[in-house]
Parts: sequence; structure tokens; C-alpha cells
Amino acid sequence: MNILFASSEVAPFAKTGGLGDVGSALPRALAAEGHDVRVVMPMYSRVKGGGRQFTEVIPELWMDLGGTRVKVSIYESPLPGTKVPVYFVRCPPLYDRPSLYGNSPDEHLRFAVLNWAALKLCQYLRFAPDVIHCNDWQTSLIPLLLRARFSWDKLFANTRTVLTIHNLGHQGTFPSNIMRETGLQDSWYLFHQDELNAGRLGFLMTGLLYANAITTVSPTYAREIQTREQGVGLDHILRQRSDVLTGILNGIDEDEWNPAADKHLPVGFNAESLRGKEVCKKALLDAVRLPYRREVPVFSLVARLVWQKGIDLVESTLPNLLRHHKFQLVVLGKGEHKYEEFFRLLARAFPQKVAYDSAFSEPRAHLVEAGSDVFLMPSRYEPCGLNQMYSLRYGTVPLVHKTGGLADTVWQYNPRSGRGTGFVFEHFDEGGLSWAVRRALEVWGSGTGEYRTRWEALMRNGMQLPLGWKHRVGRYEEVYRKLR
Repeated sequence: MNILFASSEVAPFAKTGGLGDVGSALPRALAAEGHDVRVVMPMYSRVKGGGRQFTEVIPELWMDLGGTRVKVSIYESPLPGTKVPVYFVRCPPLYDRPSLYGNSPDEHLRFAVLNWAALKLCQYLRFAPDVIHCNDWQTSLIPLLLRARFSWDKLFANTRTVLTIHNLGHQGTFPSNIMRETGLQDSWYLFHQDELNAGRLGFLMTGLLYANAITTVSPTYAREIQTREQGVGLDHILRQRSDVLTGILNGIDEDEWNPAADKHLPVGFNAESLRGKEVCKKALLDAVRLPYRREVPVFSLVARLVWQKGIDLVESTLPNLLRHHKFQLVVLGKGEHKYEEFFRLLARAFPQKVAYDSAFSEPRAHLVEAGSDVFLMPSRYEPCGLNQMYSLRYGTVPLVHKTGGLADTVWQYNPRSGRGTGFVFEHFDEGGLSWAVRRALEVWGSGTGEYRTRWEALMRNGMQLPLGWKHRVGRYEEVYRKLR
């Protein structure tokens, strides 16, 4: 199939979270299956670093969006390690900014231009996509643009659209008076009329109305977002369109996240030979200046320090647990000031037990995954989550709240049967998190002898799971084929 993959993030060019990883890994996996995949994204200022080479494809492309004239040019560079072309929409006034996203008055225009440019690029290349795969609100106008502005072009006669929701909480909702600058003013009647009457225009809502198929990033999240509690105001539309809604777990890049060949680790290891993991544990503790004790488990947390990630629950629960139990905690991440300050104070209060580093880096993230014994993910909600899968791959046992993709990838460990891959708490409260931490400590025990044998069996349960994109890509192909 011919597939155009439209995304506001594609690693390694530009990434703020899981969308960037999917924007790279899924096109790569689809191309490996023989599909002709093209990727389109904005040329942010950060894209141009790293000694990358770009070829100019379209020197000048003009768009008139409700009286606002926008000039863009299109550049191309391959997705690293592949022949998959990535097309970059260059428009310095819109994309040369310190951050990928913001609250600027023209935020709607920045991504309306991306939607238009994606379709005009197809016309220029004479590339007839069987599927245009849109991602989150930033590319959600494409399904309506195809219907209202590009249906005359036979190039798109057989084109169908898939919209993936990576996080329903980000919807791209703007005042309705920005409609002119979407270039769809004459098609106002095709937007959700109740929303327009309320003075709002939602990019994601519009995409959900017109995409031929909708996917999201885990089966549990697909069910959760159809409820009033987690539907973020769009549950009624998602229930109406449940016949085309599919939850597909994200995968991980098993080449990048491979403990046996990870360039960021002092020594490799795998499920058959775990010796190297203890070396990584010592290296991690040395790096964060905590004392190494083989018999003491290291818990870790790598996350954006925000409400969604359950950091307030950690704040109210962990100090008491640290006071009464033997374990260490390594935290890596930045976010809300109050949470950063909490972890700084926690590290001062427990200098032998807690280390906090706000300066995120890929090498350090890999070392944390490899050198920890337990990985904390107490998220309020988590559409899919990737860190729990990295942890499983690295023999670091996840401790998670039962929600979204966490519920689909981590199963409660049962010492009697030896089955399970982690520790799961169902009630999002101090009691739930405390129970899970104490349960992990009970299974860890002394960390030696029979306890060690049991823990290593638990580690191997996770390390042997099929987590790569080669195990996921077939589900997307099924969705695509049903549209033909």
C-alpha cells in the first residue's frame, strides 16, 4: 500500500514524548513489510541540527487560508537507517521556535498549514496514498480537507484516513473565529454545530467525525475513552464511532532498547545471562552518588513530573515508605516546579536513599532502566506508556496503576504460580500505591538465595515478552485493509 504518515513529531528529528517514537517506529515497521511509506512533519528549528542533510523538494508553495497568505517550502531527508523519505514543511515564521508547541495566538495556523501542506505534497509528488495516517489533533483536519477541498482530484479517489489518538487530553480546541484560517470557512456546516454555537472549534473532534478509522494506543484505553470519566468530553462521539475504533498497543524499538547491545551501558545482559544487570546497578548508583548495596532494591521513576503521571500520589506516599523500609529511589525528569522541588527536598531528607536529576538525557535514561530493580509508573491515566515496556525488556520489574496500556502490558505477579510480570494496584490512592510497594519489597525479600531466584524468574517473565513493532505492525495492516 501507499501510506502517507502525517505527524507533528518524528524521532530523532523532533520529539516530546511517545508520539515522536511512534512517528519513527511505525513507518519504519510498515516499510519493512514492503509498503511505500512517506512521512510528513514540520521543519522545526531543532530539526536542522545534528549535521543532517536535507534536499529541497518544493522551493515555494503558497497557501491562502482565509486571507492569510502563507509561504512554505518542502525539504526531504531519510528516516535514519531506512530509505523512508521524511518531508519537512519549512516555514520559519511558524516553526522556528524554541518549543514544538505553545499557547501562541497562531497555534491553530501552524498546524492547519501542516494539514494543507501534506495533501499538496501528495499532489506535487503525484503520490496517491491508499491510507493517510493522521496522528493527534495536529493533523486531524486532513480527513475533512480531503472531503471538502481535495475530493475533485482523482489522485485521492481511493484514499482513506486513519486517525490515531495518542492522548485524548490534547484536543486542539480553539475559538471558532479561527475557522477562516483553517481554509474551511465555506464548509462551516461540516463542523460540529453545537461546538461552533458554543464558540469552539476542535481539530481532534473534527478528525474523529470524518476519519474512516480511529485507533488508539492500547485496547484498555480504547474502552476507557468511551466513558464519561475518561472521555474528556469526546466520549459521546467515540461511542457513536465505536465500530471503527480499535486499540492497538504501541511497540518499542528493540534495536534501540536492547540490553544485550545497548551502547549506553557499561556491560550488556540478557534473560539467559543477568550478571551484567548488577554491574549496571552499581554504575547507576555511582552515577547518582548513592551507596551500592546488592541486597537493597533500587526503585526508579523516569517521567514528566505532572499531574497525569500520579506524581502527587508519589508525593503523599513515598516519604513514609522510605522512612520505614529499605529501598533506594532514583528519579529522572522535569515538570511542574512544585514536584521538582519535592524531589529535591526528598533527596536532602534521605541522602543515602534518594537521588533526583532533572537534566534528562537518553544515556542516563537507558542506565536508569538497566540499573533499577523496580520501575514506578503510578499514572492516573496512561494511553499506552513506553517506559514500562522498556523496563520489562531490561528486567526491571514495573510497578503500575491499572489503567490504559499499563493494564495491557503488566500483570500481577503470583509467587505461587510464578506467573506475572510486575506489581499492579487498582485503587488510585495512597493505600493502593503503598500496598504495591510493600508487595514488591516482600517478593524481593533479602535479595539473596531463594528470594533472588524468585526475583530473577520474575525478571525473565518480562524480558521474554514480544514487545517490538514487528509484533504490532500487523494490527495496523488489518485496519488499513478493512478500508480498501
